[in-house]
Amino acid sequence: MPSRLRTSVLTLTALAVATVPVAVAPSQADAAGYRYKNCTALHKKYPHGVGKSGAKDRVRGKTKPVTTFKRSTKIYKAVVKANKRLDADKDGVACEKR
Repeated sequence: MPSRLRTSVLTLTALAVATVPVAVAPSQADAAGYRYKNCTALHKKYPHGVGKSGAKDRVRGKTKPVTTFKRSTKIYKAVVKANKRLDADKDGVACEKR
């Protein structure tokens, strides 16, 4: 009986381990769709950048803030997760550009 129990436990463990990579793979594929080498590459898809829904561009001096960026929290989070450096000033807008 103990060997039967051990076999059952090992089988369940093997099944659990085998299904984990399958569950992780789609999220890695989704993140790859939002991976950009730099802001120039991101601007090809989003010409004025991408930001959270309620984000405001942080500026210095008399410069007017950019307001024409793509507003989507879902897209912004995916872009920043794959490319943390693209929102250098951490204002909620990645690669803002006029």
